[in-house]
Amino acid sequence: MSATDLKFFTNEPERDLYTRFTAILKSNTQFFDILVGYFRTSGFFRMWESMQDVEKIRILVGLNVDRFTIKLIDRMNDEIGYAAISAKNGHAIYSGEIEREFEQAEISETVEEGVRIFIDWLKSGKLVMRMYTQAPIHSKVYIMRKDPQKVFDTFGSVITGSSNFSEAGLRNNLEFNVELKDAPDVRFALDRFEALWEKSVDIRETYIESVEKYTWMRGDITPYQLYLKTIYEFFKEEINADKENFNTLLPDGYMRLQYQIDAVTQARQKLEAYNGVFISDVVGLGKTYICAMLANSFNRNSYKLIICPPVLIDY
Repeated sequence: MSATDLKFFTNEPERDLYTRFTAILKSNTQFFDILVGYFRTSGFFRMWESMQDVEKIRILVGLNVDRFTIKLIDRMNDEIGYAAISAKNGHAIYSGEIEREFEQAEISETVEEGVRIFIDWLKSGKLVMRMYTQAPIHSKVYIMRKDPQKVFDTFGSVITGSSNFSEAGLRNNLEFNVELKDAPDVRFALDRFEALWEKSVDIRETYIESVEKYTWMRGDITPYQLYLKTIYEFFKEEINADKENFNTLLPDGYMRLQYQIDAVTQARQKLEAYNGVFISDVVGLGKTYICAMLANSFNRNSYKLIICPPVLIDY
């Protein structure tokens, strides 16, 4: 058996899952079922062009096992170690996850196009999303089936392993997945998928509402709101500076002067961006205090303040 005949996909060179999915989905695949604990729209950004001719896509997700979810599940635990999450709580958790994903997502024309296509497919019924709330899901199963009226070679394929449906799982992470093509294996996976699907709750409206109302994809942002956002991004360090306790940086009896605090905030920005900063001002405005507060604002175990008059440099 040659290396190209292997059934394993690890995202190493010439063995990435994205390439294999693309090949299968473009070869007369009619149905695509996805069962994952974590679903990230970044996976869809990559795959949507390959899924254009797929007739029906079903995505079944579990509850993301982050700290918030774990605490929620723990509060609802019963004697046997777990409890079902209500549909209401499930919707709330997933909505929050969507917002957090979009906060971290790349803002680009490609991403926006992928999201709009995803929503269009949800609205048209080509794509259906549901969430299993009875227990956490850690499975990663992808079932691709062909139209038996058009293709007579195989019933389909099922890929299972470690990859979630995300950019990292499809291409970047070192993963371990296997593809099974025997009809009994595909039918077994499909039967298990159907059983979980029947007990799941629809989250189509949750996804659409979360994207269209609570992310940068919303369509009702006014020019004034955009202006405020621009101003905030430019001045957010200064705006949030009042949340820091600058009083701890000043000795007792010293005045708290706002222009000095602003100087510390701006100097710290410059240090983080350029690894150096000049502090300069007219005589008597407190450059020494500004430098002392700046030095004191950093982790003292990581940074050292060295004061050396020019006459001592040669020593």
